Amino acid sequence: MSYNNKEIGFLGEDIACKYLEKNGYKIIERNKHFSKFCEIDIIAKIKDTIVFVEVKTRKNNNLGTPFYAITPQKYKNICTGVLTYLQECKNKYDNYRIDAIAIILEPKLDIQHLQNISF
Repeated sequence: MSYNNKEIGFLGEDIACKYLEKNGYKIIERNKHFSKFCEIDIIAKIKDTIVFVEVKTRKNNNLGTPFYAITPQKYKNICTGVLTYLQECKNKYDNYRIDAIAIILEPKLDIQHLQNISF
C-alpha cells in the first residue's frame, strides 16, 4: 500500500489509540494544538494519571526507529503544550507523564511504547 506522510501519521495515531484503549487507557483528546509548533497527538488517562503521548509512525524501519524523530526541540515543544494544558485544566491533574509510541507498519505491525520519556 502507498501512503503519504500525513496518512501514515493519522494511521499511526489510530493504531496507537486502539493500543492504548486495549491496555486500559481512556482517550481524552487527539491532536490538541497549542501553537504552530506544539501539538499533542494523544491525551489519555490511566487510573489517576494523565498521559501525553507523542506518536511517531514509519512505513518501515529502513531509517531506524521512529523514536529518533523526537528531537530535544520537539520534546521542549511537547513540554510547553503539557504545561499549557495543565493550566487550562486548572491543574486538576496531580499525576502526569509524557509517553512516546513508535509504530512501524511493514513488514509487520510493530508497536513500541516508552513511558515517562525525558531528555
